[in-house]
Amino acid sequence: MVLAKSSHFLVSPKEKRMSSIDKNLLSSEVNRRRTFAIISHPDAGKTTMTEKLLLLGGAIRLAGSVKAKKSKKFATSDWMELEKQRGISVSTSVMNFEYRNFICNLLDTPGHQDFSEDTYRTLAAADAAIMLIDAAKGVEPQTIKLFEVCKLRGIPIFTFVNKLDRESRDPLDLMHEIESVLGIATYPMSWPVSSGERFRGIIERETRSLHFFEGRNTTTETVAKIIPLENKEEISALVPEDLLTEALDGLDMVEMAGDEFSSERFLRGELSPVFFGAAMTNFGVRLFLEKFLEMSPSPSAKGSNQGKIEPLSPNFSGFIFKIQANMDPKHRDRIAFLRIVSGVYEAGINVTIPRLNREIRLTQPQQFFAQDRSTLDKAYAGDVVGIYDPGIFTIGDSLVEGGSFSFEGIPSFAPENFAVVRTSSALKRKQLFKGLVQLCQEGTVQMFVDETRAASDPILAAVGSLQFDVLLFRLKNEYNVDCVLDSLAFKHARWTNASSEEIAEAKAATDVVSVRDMQGCSLFLFKNDFTLSYFQEKCNNIKLFRSNSSLHGNMMQMSINIFEE
Repeated sequence: MVLAKSSHFLVSPKEKRMSSIDKNLLSSEVNRRRTFAIISHPDAGKTTMTEKLLLLGGAIRLAGSVKAKKSKKFATSDWMELEKQRGISVSTSVMNFEYRNFICNLLDTPGHQDFSEDTYRTLAAADAAIMLIDAAKGVEPQTIKLFEVCKLRGIPIFTFVNKLDRESRDPLDLMHEIESVLGIATYPMSWPVSSGERFRGIIERETRSLHFFEGRNTTTETVAKIIPLENKEEISALVPEDLLTEALDGLDMVEMAGDEFSSERFLRGELSPVFFGAAMTNFGVRLFLEKFLEMSPSPSAKGSNQGKIEPLSPNFSGFIFKIQANMDPKHRDRIAFLRIVSGVYEAGINVTIPRLNREIRLTQPQQFFAQDRSTLDKAYAGDVVGIYDPGIFTIGDSLVEGGSFSFEGIPSFAPENFAVVRTSSALKRKQLFKGLVQLCQEGTVQMFVDETRAASDPILAAVGSLQFDVLLFRLKNEYNVDCVLDSLAFKHARWTNASSEEIAEAKAATDVVSVRDMQGCSLFLFKNDFTLSYFQEKCNNIKLFRSNSSLHGNMMQMSINIFEE
């Protein structure tokens, strides 16, 4: 008689882990996740809005001021020393907080156009976006560019018209501008009662009630007094009749001539719910947050080279959208930020990095709150976690359990600013190169090498010139290397899949400079528009791309153009 082997010895660790996952619990946890980014033009109040959402979520007790130089208080999300000194965000911050039964993963992105690359990478990890509009300035240039990124990805967009406590434009004009400039329909969820010194609050459209504004507390929540519109006597004692009549007339006009709300159009990114308020005084923010969490989608499926990967799949998968070196300067650590797409992340899970065809074991995931971190027992689809990077990860890497597929890539953008960096100390060259490699790997700038010149200084490239300021600051403060930058007379970079022979022939026929990026891809540098056009005419057999991911036919190439004037 042949005895059957015990099934216990036939079960692999992966199969055992899969069988232990409670599908009902997985569904419940995924459905209460909300992962979103906030986008805006600089100074529209994005960092302030972030602070007030954290305040409402109980993550902080006192909002910091972004006016760093005057108050010496700093925004919670601006943890980097340079951000504190300048009072601006130069790097994406990841913050997690809980509001009622929702787990919120908030991605605070840089507002300045020079850091568009970091913002784009972050939007790849978001399921929804909050677009802030300055009520006095309307739709501004950087808002347009970032909106186009969201539109290309088809993610739902909420609009928050901010700074109503200051003199503002007519809300009907603002609605018209949003629709005409951005090409998206709007549906006001609330409506303002005047602005500036005469600002009396907002009318909640669904409940037909006035949220009365009084007080200007900037560090805690300005609690609104909510009065049904039918209580005319109580409202008339608080709001001048002409202001209320003007607000109601505007709201009536919207209801007669405006778009009807459609969940389908909203989820496709074709219609934006619009809210009004004042983030600085935290007025209208709680109403917005509650409606946002109710309306925004739970984690969505993500595209890969093997089709859509669903969040409720029990197999773990995710992708890295950001790498940050030296978050803890004392330990010189490198943290990779991972957006979980499917399954459950647990300590000790084994995953494959398809780019390297290598299996690794992931240790304890870390949850972030700006610079602070804490250890998690488990994390689910939609969560953003930090994992220790021993130097093997790159932005866009996929991490997959029991598979080999790769998620849609995150491209590098065609830079327009070029320089070489030098240090006067020969003893610091090794330290300089180490710092450059690490900072380039996390996307601070791009680095190219001219292989035809022996021992040449690497060429650095950036979309915006402020990226170079960040680089020099961090080289000094994190790597103890004093450097100077010498600008180079290049304007355009274009990647190519041409052969070595074709590149040599092109260099002989034109004055183009050929270099390689850190992934080993070839690209040409051009001094101006004329030299680029001349090259395309003279060497029309060579294809040029604005992104290194385009060499592999990545579908996200089309989004690069929006960052070029």
